[in-house]
Amino acid sequence: MKKITLIILVLGSIGLGNLFAQGCMEPASDEGVSVIGFIQPEYQMIEKSDGWTNSFAFRRARIGVTGNVPYDFSYYAIVDFSKFMPDAPFLLDAFVSYNRFSFARITLGQYKPPFSQELSTACHKLHTIQRSKVVNELALPNRDQGLMVWGSLASNVINYNVAVMNGYRRGFFDENNNKDIVGRVVVQPWDVFRFGGSFRKGITGSQSDNTKTRFAGEMQIDWKGFLLQAEYIWGKDTGSYTTGGGCDGTPIEIHEGPITRSGMYAMLLYMTPWNLQPVVKFESYNGDLSQDNNLETAVTGGINYFFNDWTRLQINYSYRAEQANEVRNDWVLVQMQVSF
Repeated sequence: MKKITLIILVLGSIGLGNLFAQGCMEPASDEGVSVIGFIQPEYQMIEKSDGWTNSFAFRRARIGVTGNVPYDFSYYAIVDFSKFMPDAPFLLDAFVSYNRFSFARITLGQYKPPFSQELSTACHKLHTIQRSKVVNELALPNRDQGLMVWGSLASNVINYNVAVMNGYRRGFFDENNNKDIVGRVVVQPWDVFRFGGSFRKGITGSQSDNTKTRFAGEMQIDWKGFLLQAEYIWGKDTGSYTTGGGCDGTPIEIHEGPITRSGMYAMLLYMTPWNLQPVVKFESYNGDLSQDNNLETAVTGGINYFFNDWTRLQINYSYRAEQANEVRNDWVLVQMQVSF
C-alpha cells in the first residue's frame, strides 16, 4: 500500500521529465517499440436551459507508439479514436527528438505548444476531468507544428522550452509566412515549490494585423500529500480572434477584435492514505476586459480514486456562474480511466 501511494503521489505531482517533454508517456525501455495509450469512458450530466441531460460517452481513446533510436534519437506518435471528438480519428502527436544534450534537446513535428502549466499536463494526469476555461480559451492551439529547443539547467532547477511554430492548428499548413514564438520557463529551487511563466507571440490568420499576445504565470506547492496549483493567463488580440477549442472546449469560432481577455484557476488536492484524493478548484475568466460585470466563475469539487498505477476513477461536480447573464450550465462527470 505504501509503495502504491508513493507512486501515485509522484504521478499526481507531475514528474518534471514528463512535464517539460512533449509526449504524455515515456518508452517502457531503451530498446524496441513501446505501445502506449489510455481510454476514458465517462458518464455525463449537463444542465441546460430546459433541464438536465445525461449520456455515456468517451472523452478520449488514444493509442500510439514511442521509442528510442540509436543514437540519441526518440520518436512519438499517437492517434485519438474517440468518435465524440469532432474530427476523430486524427493524428494528435507525431514528432522526433534529438536528446544528446540534456540542456538543449531538439524536437521537430506536431506536439503541444510549450505554454501554460495546465495545458502542459498530460490529459491522463489531469486532476480534474476538464481543463480550466481560461486554458481552453487562451492557450490555443492545443496542438501545433514546429521546432522546439528544451532542456534543464543548474541541476534541473531551471527547465525551459522555446519553440517556433505555425500558430494555427494540428494537421494544417501555416496560414501566413510568419511564425509564432512560444516559450515556458519553470524554476524549482526546492522539491516542494516551483514557479514559472509562459509567453506566446504571433499572427492569427492571413492578415498581418491579426496579432495575438499571451502571458501566463504559474506556481505549485507539493507538501506532505497536499498539492496546490495556480495559474493566471492574460491575452490580447488585434483583428480577428478565436473562442472555444482546447482539449475539452467547443469547436473554434472566429470573431472580430480587438479584445483583451484574462483568467485564472487555483486548485487544492490532498492524497489520503487510502488512495482517495479529494480536489477543489476555483476558476475565474473574463472574456472581454473592456466590459463591466463580465466575469465568469466556476467551483469544481470532486474525488479521485486510484485502484492501481494504471486505473483511476474521477467524480466531479462543477457549479458555474456568469456575472452578466446567468445561464444553466452546471455539470456532473464520472470518468473511468485505464492507461497502458
